[in-house]
Amino acid sequence: MRSAPRMAAVALFGFGLGFLLSSLGFTDWGEVHTMFTLGFFAGGPSPGTLRLLFAFCGAVMLSLVAFRAFARQDNLPRRTVHKGTVIGGLAFGAGWALTGGCPSIAIVQLGEGRVTAGASVAGVLLGTWVARKAAARLRWQTGSCSD
Repeated sequence: MRSAPRMAAVALFGFGLGFLLSSLGFTDWGEVHTMFTLGFFAGGPSPGTLRLLFAFCGAVMLSLVAFRAFARQDNLPRRTVHKGTVIGGLAFGAGWALTGGCPSIAIVQLGEGRVTAGASVAGVLLGTWVARKAAARLRWQTGSCSD
């Protein structure tokens, strides 16, 4: 069982990261599109058009450090890449391209009061349900702890 102080630290980190991502512009579809196109449709690559890419890389590194710190005592098993990982990655990327954000950004968008993020969250839930059903039917391991 996790301790209350540890859960509070994880929640504080999550709120802080959500606030940072929101203030950097990660919840804006146009900004995310500019990041993924490396600014080619916004006047070309420059520090201004690549700022979200740099912020994204920084957020990944910060998350890696925090995950290592918070999960230090947990014995996390290594996962293998399988067919479902590739298909899931493609679906994740398509969803990100359509909605302008990954699942965590949809939660931040809800926190900002963007009602349209509800459609993104519904899509995440529906996609998760469909993926579970497909994995069971096709007998794919999902890599989750319930396999």
